[in-house]
Amino acid sequence: MTDHAELEAALRRGVRGDVDFSVTARALVTMDASNYRRVPRGVVAPRDADDVAAVLAVCREHGVPVVARGGGTSIAGQATGTGVVLDFTRHMNRLLSLDPDARTAVVQPGLVLDRLQEAAAPHGLRFGPDPSTHSRCTLGGMIGNNSCGSHSVAWGTTADSVRELDVLTARGERLRPGRDWGGAPQGLRELVEGELSRLRTGFPELPRRISGYALDALLPERGADVARSLCGSEGTLGVLTEAVVRLVEAPRARALAVLAYGDEGAAAEAAAGLLPYRPLTVEGMAADLVPPGAGLPRGGAWLFVETGGGTAGEARARAEEIVRAADVLDSLVVTDPAAQRALWRVREDASGTATRMPDGTEAWPGWEDCAVPPARLGAYLRDFRALLASHGLRGTPYGHFGDGCIHVRIDFDLLSEAGVGRFRRFSEDLADLVVAHGGSLSGEHGDGQARAELLPRMYGPELVALFERAKAVWDPDDLLNPGMLVRPAPLDSHLRFAPLPRGPVPVVFGYPADGGDFTAAVRRCVGVAKCRTTSAGGPGVMCPSFRVTGEEAHSTRGRARLLHEMLAGELVTDGWRSPEVRDALDLCLACKGCRSDCPVGVDMATYKAEFLHHHYAGRRRPAAHYSLGRLPRWLRWASGARLTPLVNALAAVRPLARVGKRLAGVTPERAVPRLAGETFSRWWRRTAGRGSGSSGGVGESGGAGPLVVLWPDTFTEHLTPSVGRAAVRVLEAAGLRVALPPTLRMRGRPVGDGRSRSPLALLTARRARVCCGLTYVSTGQLDHARVVLRRTLDLMEPVLETAAPVVVLEPSCAAALRGDLPELLPDDPRAARLATRVLTFAEALERYAPSWVPPRVDRPAVGQTHCHQHAVLGDAPDRRLRAAAGLDGELSGGCCGLAGNFGFERGHFEVSRACADEQLLPALRDAPPDAVVLADGYSCRTQVEQLSGARARHLAEVLAEALPDAP
Repeated sequence: MTDHAELEAALRRGVRGDVDFSVTARALVTMDASNYRRVPRGVVAPRDADDVAAVLAVCREHGVPVVARGGGTSIAGQATGTGVVLDFTRHMNRLLSLDPDARTAVVQPGLVLDRLQEAAAPHGLRFGPDPSTHSRCTLGGMIGNNSCGSHSVAWGTTADSVRELDVLTARGERLRPGRDWGGAPQGLRELVEGELSRLRTGFPELPRRISGYALDALLPERGADVARSLCGSEGTLGVLTEAVVRLVEAPRARALAVLAYGDEGAAAEAAAGLLPYRPLTVEGMAADLVPPGAGLPRGGAWLFVETGGGTAGEARARAEEIVRAADVLDSLVVTDPAAQRALWRVREDASGTATRMPDGTEAWPGWEDCAVPPARLGAYLRDFRALLASHGLRGTPYGHFGDGCIHVRIDFDLLSEAGVGRFRRFSEDLADLVVAHGGSLSGEHGDGQARAELLPRMYGPELVALFERAKAVWDPDDLLNPGMLVRPAPLDSHLRFAPLPRGPVPVVFGYPADGGDFTAAVRRCVGVAKCRTTSAGGPGVMCPSFRVTGEEAHSTRGRARLLHEMLAGELVTDGWRSPEVRDALDLCLACKGCRSDCPVGVDMATYKAEFLHHHYAGRRRPAAHYSLGRLPRWLRWASGARLTPLVNALAAVRPLARVGKRLAGVTPERAVPRLAGETFSRWWRRTAGRGSGSSGGVGESGGAGPLVVLWPDTFTEHLTPSVGRAAVRVLEAAGLRVALPPTLRMRGRPVGDGRSRSPLALLTARRARVCCGLTYVSTGQLDHARVVLRRTLDLMEPVLETAAPVVVLEPSCAAALRGDLPELLPDDPRAARLATRVLTFAEALERYAPSWVPPRVDRPAVGQTHCHQHAVLGDAPDRRLRAAAGLDGELSGGCCGLAGNFGFERGHFEVSRACADEQLLPALRDAPPDAVVLADGYSCRTQVEQLSGARARHLAEVLAEALPDAP
């Protein structure tokens, strides 16, 4: 076997594209979205068909297999291999032409489906198939898997939309397959004409038969369609370099009928009966996969039935006709496009949501998409449920009920020998069950390694032998994706979990959702790659660095893959010291967007903090970790030593500022923020009265309203105390009593009477500072973070003995207290108690002053919702508060790009600015002159000011300014 260096050198000599044999490049493609893992020799991103031919020539000479890969979301293992992986997403990703009159498009294999849809939409056209991964799957991958999607009841599979293909065979022959034997390799026609009888009788008739090779497409009565026969061949017959695809007319208007049934069986029984009404979709899912507040009608399972029309009224009428014809518990017809998108997101996210059972148990693909005739779906599901129970397994079916195609993730134990054995036995039994119902082992995602071994049960040994002969015609050297479809590897080999550690990995965070197991947390990423989208998609955040760089290593999935390989120890061998993992995590903004936007809840910000903690243990850290990571300490020191004027004066001297930034690891493009002349706490003590108070209890101090404790976060305290002052004015105007830790003095009088031994009174004498530990966490200084948080809990203990909520103005600090605190100190019950007390400014007003009416501002609003608020806290109360104040307009989604210390660190400025250029800066440029610029996060306000010159304000500041007695 040729060694890596010799193969790499030969490829570099012959290929103009990117040749990468690095540990990182290989680690990123060891897996797709399946249960399988293979370590490749290297990765090549070809620039054109000539490059592909050169790769094939080199690999043929060296006896190295080739695997074509698109978005890497295949669920059966067919996008993994031990040879050279061809990555088409980097260069061969263009839409070459679009002919609206002919309704065709010419595409390269790496083109993402959504890009084709965007180009076709202005012409009233679209590509028919639309898998739930439409924002990242590629046309090449769709052709290789014969992908379908939710609209296949109307527009069929990818094979129905393919006209011609440009293909390179493993021996370098360039063919253009089409109909009437166009582009067929020598020997294929003779093979087919000698087996006509077997081909006419050997394939089940059903809309979602994807398994095996589509050799029946070569029958003369079907037009001898060579292009169609290649669809679903999983890159085992030829390498696609270009395709001519058919487009369909998109309906001008759509309506979505959501039909509710008692259970999935009832929904499945009803699905086939809706097909005569010619719907665009008939999708089914049960309550197990539906998040709370999804807005679905009452029921235990639902069908999503979409209809189209020339007008909104026509589409609605068709939907209502279906509702009348269906026997349902309840129903809902939705015509608003935004509301439809929200409901479809519930269905699309099921591919990730299904990876966790309701009790948190892991569930896996492997039998992801069997299909049966639609009329048999109800009976099949009953038998399927019984089979699951007989093996002691659980799963939640969902999917394309109108096509009889079911997706399901099952709680296989793929970590133990006994569990893997049960996986095999169940797979064999389920294959027999599917065949008994006249079905196909694969109804959408291909056979790959997961099902190919069982194809003889579906087709019989003679037809499978014919598949092998067809493979030999196309690829006599077995160079292309060997081990898939024919002569497959066993379905229980090459499992991705095999090399992972079986015992617990010592870590700092608690990982409560994963049983305290960091390995299980990393396993959360199953590869559906929602993080690989090129736009945030409305309010979404994940994954800003990938959208800027387009590099897999900078996606949430890519980073999770590297962590997986770090734990496996086979390819990434340095463990926590790995430079490959460190470099991939370097551009992670720790925005936490993946925590909410990832369907399986990957929290890369936490994984990054964990990694940095171990990576730099006992070693010198980057300068920014000492300067920005320990910012609260430096700011308290400067304030306590009365050095604020000196610091501001020195920062204003450019040469000194330049030297200071270089020493601190701060990027030179950033201006140093000015420190406030008076801290928020000092203003509080100066303006609060010092009377002896009343007769003692907290409830008797100050006014009659509820007490709230206002958290003096580092940013409000030292950099923008105006936010704190404004919040106090608004909270008091709403009738609330405000106190501050650690002295907890009420405005106008102290808490307690000086003689009381109540917890709040005792705390008035203490001067230590509370801190959420955010900057320590974000730089992975977790030992420091835990010390800070324990001290904070000591200080806050008296507060926790009262009913007072803790109002936190800075969203990132609120998120740290609500999320990071209990995960860093899982054994301290005070941590969970404080976390449950934390409220945002808007939450506090809504919960504790529900009858208060905010002042009317009546101006348009633009700005930025903080990433951590989006991911951890939610912004629904903020939206309602803004609406009540007459602040109209949506704040930007995505990420502002500053993200705490990230945008200040050396080497991050360009990525930081590019993130802001995605949504925030365009929104500011397009805003009307009288718009209020809102940003509750200090980082977001800083980014706005430094990149646009505008002044952004906290919502508290805007409301305080509008109060009737505002100065």
